[in-house]
Amino acid sequence: MQIRAALLRAANEPFTIERLDLESPKQGEVLVRMKATGVCHSDYHIVSGATPHPMPVVPGHEGAGIVAAVGAGVQSVAVGDHVSLNWAPSCGHCFYCLRDRQNLCSAYVEPVWAGTMMDGTTRLSQNGKPVFHFSSLACFAEMAVVPERCCVPLPKDIPFDVAALIGCAVTTGVGAVLNTAKVTVGSSVAIFGAGGVGLSIVMGAKVAGATQIIVVDRSKSKLETAKQFGATAGIWAELDTVAEIAKLTEGRGADYVFEAIGIPSVQETCLAAARPGGVIVFAGISPVGSSTNLPGAVLTRQEKTVMGCYYGTANPARDFPLYADMYLRGRLDLERLVTKTFRLDEINEAYAEMLAGNVARGVVTY
Repeated sequence: MQIRAALLRAANEPFTIERLDLESPKQGEVLVRMKATGVCHSDYHIVSGATPHPMPVVPGHEGAGIVAAVGAGVQSVAVGDHVSLNWAPSCGHCFYCLRDRQNLCSAYVEPVWAGTMMDGTTRLSQNGKPVFHFSSLACFAEMAVVPERCCVPLPKDIPFDVAALIGCAVTTGVGAVLNTAKVTVGSSVAIFGAGGVGLSIVMGAKVAGATQIIVVDRSKSKLETAKQFGATAGIWAELDTVAEIAKLTEGRGADYVFEAIGIPSVQETCLAAARPGGVIVFAGISPVGSSTNLPGAVLTRQEKTVMGCYYGTANPARDFPLYADMYLRGRLDLERLVTKTFRLDEINEAYAEMLAGNVARGVVTY
């Protein structure tokens, strides 16, 4: 079949909306009619060249839609199911999956970064030449063929834009709090970055029972937005953020500090913002090849713990339905995350809005 998709031909070029050929799903694959795709910075890392990837590629890894067809052997979803898409599929039986670390599954790493399906080939093409899939999904398109393991069924009363955000920002942010750091009741939390992931961390910290939720951002309007999600204080990034956090925490620093941007210099600031014995969690994706200076003397003498957080240490089959249920029960204010919706034709405008800091999360709807 032919579909319309947002195609990236090379780094530092704009997206172009083009017609591509899409094959039918093969063994263990699912055809999804896309209904919503979040505008996430991780896709922009391909545009900027911060994340190398085979080209041309259809980005989009935060999506939701309706199952339109299934390939041979598919059992977990059926035609008509509403699904949120998981960009880190797991095999269920490797070393990491057996230890409940599905987000680190080794079986899918090579094809995901090669931009292909599990068999090493693509389902997308143009004029007979392969077009690559980002994160096995390529959901900036009208239709997408994805591995069965990428599909997590959700109740049909979950709006598609909410279901899409559960597929990345919400799971990364809420999971960073509940799964990675395991924030305790009554603790103080500082969060650097008030985008989709940062605001999801705010919501997660509120659910966890944190007493202080301090948000740092360069946008004063985003700081006000963070307070609507449950932040108890906002600090403008142009200030001495470490000193300001210390003032709010009796001079100690925060118990938990989360970095939700992926900027090494900010990660270094997070180390200073945490109290002795505190926990620092890096939930933002830094550019490939970048490095962060974390002095060993400080880590040792102050017993600070630095944790990486990939996809909220998630088990998507367990966590997606959990977060959807928390949304339905009013514990996660996910609709508020969706600041603005765009058509597929407006994909470049959507990213311009994201880079300008004008949205918590933009969503492309179909």
